[in-house]
Amino acid sequence: MLFSILRSGRADLLQVIMYILSTLLTIFFVLPLHECAHAFVAYKLGDSTAKWRGRLTLNPMKHIDYFGAALLLIAGFGWAKPVPINARNFKDPKVGMALSALAGPVSNLLAAILAGLLQNCFLMLMAVNVLPYGNWAVYVLFFFKYLIYINVGLAVFNFLPVPPLDGSKILMAFLPDKAIFWISQREQMISMGLMILVVMGAFNGILTVADAFLYDLIIWLTALPFAWAF
Repeated sequence: MLFSILRSGRADLLQVIMYILSTLLTIFFVLPLHECAHAFVAYKLGDSTAKWRGRLTLNPMKHIDYFGAALLLIAGFGWAKPVPINARNFKDPKVGMALSALAGPVSNLLAAILAGLLQNCFLMLMAVNVLPYGNWAVYVLFFFKYLIYINVGLAVFNFLPVPPLDGSKILMAFLPDKAIFWISQREQMISMGLMILVVMGAFNGILTVADAFLYDLIIWLTALPFAWAF
């Protein structure tokens, strides 16, 4: 995404800085929240594996994958270190894995909603003249825009039903055991294929449409509580 912003030719230095800051905030706060959400739900459902390994924490140093973080900054998609989960510790392994997986992208959507609420709070303070309007305000809005879009993108990307993404574990709750076994045996190969397809832009169309829809929906929803001020 950084390359896209630079290639557009319309972004100035401060706009690029806002993108970098929003990405760093996601890397150091939201990605740890994403992984901690996996660990927390798994723990509540009976699996303590992540807790025993020190992953039930918001400490970013426990979760950061430096290659995944670099990709997020440059390309707009990335990842943290996967949280270890043992499905055999769940009463219902399929449901337990699905709910634990769902917690991750949901945390990204909640982060995007919070950013949208803060953006509208900022706009409201300017509308009622608590904050003066100026060129600086445009860059604050860019920061919130990028923060929302990055987290929407992470949620949508993780919902893809392809291993090792969270969407695959949600899908497995609805698949027969034979299909799950077949996928599990080939997960590494499928993961490599996914990476190649992502780099080639195979998912760009569907991801762009889904990202835009969710982004617009969050902007609309988070503006509703502040409609009186505008």
